[in-house]
Amino acid sequence: MASISLHSNHTLPSLLHAQTPKPTFPQNLSLLAKSSQSQFHGLKLSNSSHLAIPSSASVRSSIVAKVAEGTLPPTFTLKDQNGRPVSLSKFKGKPVVVYFYPADETPGCTKQACAFRDSYEKFKKAGAEVIGISGDGTESHKAFAQKYNLPFTLLSDEGNKVRKEWGVPSDLFGALPGRQTYVLDKNGVCRLVYNNQFQPEKHIDETLKFLKSV
Repeated sequence: MASISLHSNHTLPSLLHAQTPKPTFPQNLSLLAKSSQSQFHGLKLSNSSHLAIPSSASVRSSIVAKVAEGTLPPTFTLKDQNGRPVSLSKFKGKPVVVYFYPADETPGCTKQACAFRDSYEKFKKAGAEVIGISGDGTESHKAFAQKYNLPFTLLSDEGNKVRKEWGVPSDLFGALPGRQTYVLDKNGVCRLVYNNQFQPEKHIDETLKFLKSV
């Protein structure tokens, strides 16, 4: 029978370990921003920010919408850009356009907000109120509204509690907060859900088209 002779300084496990090639991976699988603050539509990243790959469970939960057409969305009370509490129930009796957006001052969100501003008279003519919601604080909302002369309400959903309760889906595997618009009728029932992350101005076209049709 053949035998294996080992040098006195080595054991069989150590030799096998030394001969087993180690798999190589890129040093950094994270997505890093190239500048101090990179903005892509609604995504803000700093040099130290890492875009982690979420688990399959979190991906599944991020694409399941809880508020659908024909349902009554959860109510909420959030602070507006002036620090005043605003409840969704305040707008009962008239149509309400509630749009969730990723963040103040990002290119896509600025385009969307300015498009709502430019068409605001058309929304008023349709008898509808416009409410924008993001996770930014009230001071950020105030500066954003003043800089672009936004005539409608911006609400601060710090911690994204309302976003989660409404089931707003995220993009880029959960890394980018979703851009989703809801139209509620005068009874508070959701009649339209529109999602389009990368064509923010389309939200205005679609919601106006819907309001004119009802």
